[in-house]
Parts: sequence; structure tokens; C-alpha cells
Amino acid sequence: MTTEDFTRDELMEVSAARALAGARTCFVGIGLPSTAANLARATVNPGLVLIYESGTIGSKPTRLPLSIGDGELAETADAVVPVPEMFNYWLQGGRIDVGFLGAAQVDRFANINTTVVDRGPGKPQGRLPGAGGAPEIASNCGEVLMVLRHSTRGFVRKLDFVTTLGHGSGPGDRERLGMRGAGPVAVITDLGVLRPDPATAELVLSALHPGVTVEQVRAATGWDLKCADTVGVTEPPTAAELAALRALKSAGREGR
Repeated sequence: MTTEDFTRDELMEVSAARALAGARTCFVGIGLPSTAANLARATVNPGLVLIYESGTIGSKPTRLPLSIGDGELAETADAVVPVPEMFNYWLQGGRIDVGFLGAAQVDRFANINTTVVDRGPGKPQGRLPGAGGAPEIASNCGEVLMVLRHSTRGFVRKLDFVTTLGHGSGPGDRERLGMRGAGPVAVITDLGVLRPDPATAELVLSALHPGVTVEQVRAATGWDLKCADTVGVTEPPTAAELAALRALKSAGREGR
């Protein structure tokens, strides 16, 4: 398979789905995280239990949901619980393995902004969707995966607003704040994969997608991005993975 057979977005989405290969339960954000999680169920992890903020547990949608309130999430779920129970018992009780989040901005310690962005002098702040359940997901899931497209607009030196804590300002911050989970363990983009350095908690480049260079990733990052000791190369999507991904997206378009 050549690089002309798939797009960068498809490579990102397939790579993100593969990151869920060993998970049992996943608290899913809408957008790219939902695409990845549903693709994982269709490929590498058919038994993955998808949990959405609206209270659905074990959802098995046949298309990509439009929002956490999409009716098919409830129709195909093993159970639907009240939102307070979802957060108080399931999430804050530490019963969910992986949280999968998107972001408008992320900094070098994997802290997230989904609230407001600075649009420049004389302009009002740009409003974003807000926190939703992301702060609780990042605090309480066993670990967190993130997926977003790679650009200096998204990967910034300093967040315009801290919505969700990743690793704070470095090692030990999560523990001092009493956060039970490990926090972000990978940020998957359309250029490669970043992971926190074990010693500093700073995101470093750990893998490149086929055809992408280190220089390209650094140019798309708003801080001086460091590389892991060994930078790998991700495997391109298989024909089966691409077919499953495209079927999900096609079903979503047909259902609108």
C-alpha cells in the first residue's frame, strides 16, 4: 500500500484506533476520539466497551454518532445510567480504563484547552465547546489518549486557557492534586505520535507516520519539540482497516 492510498487523517484515525487494542473500557469524546474508538471495535478490539458522557455503557453504534445525545448510542447500549451515576460511580470511582479526548490546544505537558482562544488584539475571545466531562475523564481514567491534527495553532507553547490538566507543570503535579489516573500517555496526530518523557513528563516525538520527517513535526509544534531516544515509524493502514473506517464514515453520511 502506498501513501496515495490513504489520507493523513485516515492514518491518524487508524493509529488512534490501534492504541485501544488492549483496553477493556473507554470513555469516549465526540469527534476524532469517537471515530477512533468505534473503529477499534470494528477492527483491533471487538470487545471494547464504549462509554459516553450521556450515560450510555456498551454502545455499539452502526455509524459515527453526531453527539453524546445521539439516539443510537442509547438504543445499542448494554445499559443507560443517569449522568450523575456515570460520573460519581463509574468515572470518579476509577472503573474506566481509558479516556479518549480531543483538544483545541495542547501544551508540552499535555494540558488541554477547549474553552476559549485568543483571537488577537482588538478581537473578542473565540469561544469553544468548553470542558464537558474532560477534566474528570483526565483525572480519573486509568490513562488518557488524545487525538488531534498537528499544527502550531493546536500545539502551543502556552495555553490560552487551561480547561483540563494533563501533567500540569511536570512530574508530581497529578499526585499532589490527588488525581488517580496516569494522565495522558499518548497524543496521536496526523504527523506522528507524541508521548510524555518518563523523567520530565514533557511530550516528545516517539513515532513518525510514513513519509513524515522530524523537521515537519517540529515546524508544526509551538515549542522546541524533543525526540525520544528512538523514533519509530507507524505501520500504514491495512486494506481491512481502511475499509472499516470508510464504512463507518459512509454510514454516518447516509444516516443524516
